[in-house]
Amino acid sequence: MDLIRLGWNEFFKKESTGSNTFYGRISVEHKSLYKIFTEFGEMKAVVTGKMKFNSQSSVDLPVVGDWVVFTKENDLAVIQEVLPRKSKFSRKVAGIETSEQIVASNIDHLFIVTSLNQDLNLRRLERYLTLAWDGGANPVIILSKADLADDLDEIITQVETVAWGVPIHVTSSLDDIGFDELGEYFEGNKTIAVLGSSGVGKSTLINKLLGNEVLKVSEIGEYKDKGKHTTTHRELLLLPKGGIIIDTPGMREIQIWEGSEGLEKTFADVEEFAMNCKFSDCKHESEPNCGINEALRNGNLDEARLKSYKKLQREIAYQERKQNEGLHKNSKNRWKGIC
Repeated sequence: MDLIRLGWNEFFKKESTGSNTFYGRISVEHKSLYKIFTEFGEMKAVVTGKMKFNSQSSVDLPVVGDWVVFTKENDLAVIQEVLPRKSKFSRKVAGIETSEQIVASNIDHLFIVTSLNQDLNLRRLERYLTLAWDGGANPVIILSKADLADDLDEIITQVETVAWGVPIHVTSSLDDIGFDELGEYFEGNKTIAVLGSSGVGKSTLINKLLGNEVLKVSEIGEYKDKGKHTTTHRELLLLPKGGIIIDTPGMREIQIWEGSEGLEKTFADVEEFAMNCKFSDCKHESEPNCGINEALRNGNLDEARLKSYKKLQREIAYQERKQNEGLHKNSKNRWKGIC
């Protein structure tokens, strides 16, 4: 199997060791067992004990989309290291634990799928966009189940207010529209990860792009409502005409991990209004000559969007504090171990 077909490019070539080892790409991750695409085909793989021992957290271990260096032991690939990631989509793990979960890595575009029923949520879209931009992937919004929309033009207008400059595509599996134009994103063996809530049509979308029903989809009776999880693990798949797609389970919550740079891009309009504030430390509350408040008064900024911006700001600041506390604690523990 040609590595270029798997997305190998100059970025990874520069990071390669050049030693007598092989390179492969993680296609499936099951706890400590993996499958990888290689020049020899798909292989089962494990990481070395040394690599597992030296890892500080799960982000140091392979995830779906990673390029890895491996050696061969008969039919088994033994992963020696993970090459530096070009991009990623990550979030804070669910619950109270302060740690990062990388959902997919080395992605060029991120298909954010939301269906045109009760799943549509502008505030959740802002979260997806913030994490996408921050991780270095280019977001693309897919509005699925267009046949359920009563006023499609109005919905697109609403989405455009939170997705500045982001491509928006409308699809319907019942009417079989909107899928062909998505092929352009895969040209040049690009990698696309597909994200969204359960039941929004991610598996249907991927099946359409693959040209056959590889993934299980929800029953037709669930089509209008929020569906069940039909994808239970992340998996990298190869499109017949070129390109790579990563399927992911539905996300019930999207907690911010990092996002300062992504926040600036997602809320470019808010950031621009803030530049008109008289005071550089303006809190956008009761200060005079506040550019944000002026935008609210003249209708150029929606109050719900501003609240979302401030909420994400607080979450990012909180996570940064928690991460710094965690780094300090880990450093102390390492020194204790040395002493």
